[in-house]
Amino acid sequence: MKITIKTPEDIEKMRIAGRLAAEVLQVVAPHVKPGVSTAELDRICYEHIVNEQKAIPANVGYKGFPATICSSVNNVICHGIPSPLKILKDGDIVNIDVTVIKDGFHGDTSRMYVAGQPSVIAKRLIDVTREAMFKAIRIVKPGATLGDIGHAIQTHVEAERFSVVREYCGHGIGRIYHEDPQVLHYGQPGTGVILKEGMTFTIEPMVNQGARHTRLMPDGWTVVTKDRSLSAQWEHTVYVTHDGVEILTRVPGDDNEL
Repeated sequence: MKITIKTPEDIEKMRIAGRLAAEVLQVVAPHVKPGVSTAELDRICYEHIVNEQKAIPANVGYKGFPATICSSVNNVICHGIPSPLKILKDGDIVNIDVTVIKDGFHGDTSRMYVAGQPSVIAKRLIDVTREAMFKAIRIVKPGATLGDIGHAIQTHVEAERFSVVREYCGHGIGRIYHEDPQVLHYGQPGTGVILKEGMTFTIEPMVNQGARHTRLMPDGWTVVTKDRSLSAQWEHTVYVTHDGVEILTRVPGDDNEL
């Protein structure tokens, strides 16, 4: 496993890419409501990245992916493909996942939205998943391990009687979209790669209302819960500093808890 340690100059560029990715999620937020198609949300994000940010939407054409965002609705865990036929209904929950490339570096983030009014269980699932992500982020510092991160997420999620998806995980990121290390969202404390200053990676727990098992749809991208229960995901890109952690995809005025 070769993990790329970023230079201060690299980190400054990643801060910019991260801010741009976070901005996209802010721009699209008011448009997530009943009656809108996921294809329309994708168009809004694409046009903002290309026309306003003068950046590159990393997902377009990545291993054949056809869109700017992944839009994962209700029982879709990840990699949902936007479609003009997918119209959001009242109570739908949706994860929007976006990655922006600026000056050769990637910023990768996702968050949950609700169209209209969520059910009680949907809101709880969303909140628990977000809490799990932040519990993991708070652990990040030199000397901690990837197992510490996974354990923090798993114990919080399972204490709330939800389940952690195991087939998909966070990842190192920088000039390369997906690089080492893999960041599992379950595990044992004190195990795995030891974190060092200069590492950058995503923490992006996927949490199911029901069982953790997944199914890949025939399109080769869309991953759903095998039992058709709801799923939620939150994601930040983080940087291991000399004494802790910096969130590179932080939204100004939001998601600021550490």
